[in-house]
Amino acid sequence: MKLELRRINIKDIQFGEKTAVVKGVLTVNCEELSAALMTDKRIKAVKFDIARPGEKTRIIPVKDVIEPRVKIEGEGKGFPGVSCKVGQSGYGKVNILYGAAIVTVGDVVGFQEGVVDMWGEGAKWTPFSKTFNLVVDITPVEGLNPHQHEETIRIAGLKAADFIGEAGRNVEPDEVLTYEMGNIDEETAKYPELPKVLYVEMLISQGLLHDGYIYGVNSQLILPTLLHPNEELDGAVISGNCVAACDKITTYQHQNNSAILDLYAQHGKTINFLGVILTPELTTLEGKFRTCDYTAKLCKMLGADGVIVSEEGYGNPDSDLLMICKRLETAGIKTVLITDECSGRDGMSQPLADTVEEAVAVVSAGNVSHVVTLPTADKVIGNAEAISTLAGGWNGSLSEDGSLKCELNAVIGSTSEIGYHNCTVKLY
Repeated sequence: MKLELRRINIKDIQFGEKTAVVKGVLTVNCEELSAALMTDKRIKAVKFDIARPGEKTRIIPVKDVIEPRVKIEGEGKGFPGVSCKVGQSGYGKVNILYGAAIVTVGDVVGFQEGVVDMWGEGAKWTPFSKTFNLVVDITPVEGLNPHQHEETIRIAGLKAADFIGEAGRNVEPDEVLTYEMGNIDEETAKYPELPKVLYVEMLISQGLLHDGYIYGVNSQLILPTLLHPNEELDGAVISGNCVAACDKITTYQHQNNSAILDLYAQHGKTINFLGVILTPELTTLEGKFRTCDYTAKLCKMLGADGVIVSEEGYGNPDSDLLMICKRLETAGIKTVLITDECSGRDGMSQPLADTVEEAVAVVSAGNVSHVVTLPTADKVIGNAEAISTLAGGWNGSLSEDGSLKCELNAVIGSTSEIGYHNCTVKLY
């Protein structure tokens, strides 16, 4: 499979008469975008705004972040199985509005969303303070049930990304990145002496506001599934997760999964990268045993010498993480875990809800309970009062002067468990 990711560097976003990219400036026609989104009769109203790096702007409550792209060659145009018909993603050519992002906001049934600050203390904790953000505020019609409400907002964000991505269809890229990998037999024949490494990516799969999607299929409904790395980089995996903002894997982060990119960079040099196993994180004990056993079986069948496992969320998914680790290490497969820690505001509590002695190589992405103070914004897109009901916020988080005090829990991407931001390494 060969995939070309063709980056068009975006230097600014503006509103104007025509949706287009000229000399790195993305111009958006709000009326046309609104009309495209309002074809979904479940949407009552949409509003748009722009947030640029360095501006004293706060976005809250954020549901998802998506990178606008357009497939100019190959199948799987858009988000296959979701915003377009199912097609084989992972090959062809994709034009990317690199540096731009679609950010969806608005109440999403429950309380679990997040905040993005474009400047100051908050900016250093989220990767999306560095992107030029087109913020899409979606109000659904009254009377939707919670699942319809969540789906309406999720699909609207993806449609907005597809619509904006079209502006880059005929624009020459500033940079072309090529990702090419044959089947496992072919790659092993090329690199017979290199250790074979798999990446196991755990996905929240726990019901309303707690799901990931693979080719449009809710991850609750699947067994652990092997993907070519290019498929995730090409839009096959999207987020429906609003569990805790700090470690949710946004759709943007799936499109640019840093664990995959780092493994790709070492493929053929220090490792033979075999592929990606997507593993659901279920809530039942029976489900956990089934998915963890199945994940270990796939790793053994494929002959992995080493496995990288990343988690999504914390709490009961910690058990899945450690169960997989124990099974792999017992089978003689070296295993590295990527997680974050819920170790209390003083950092002294047990960092994970579970532990096994086989977990000897652990990458920590930070403490979700760390408290930060975010200064007063000149402009708030959304509703600042939402901080009181966000995971990581509380009544009193919002001060009279407009500043916020909250845990990193509330900040989008602050402790990313795929390494898409700041990471530290500790051995336990």
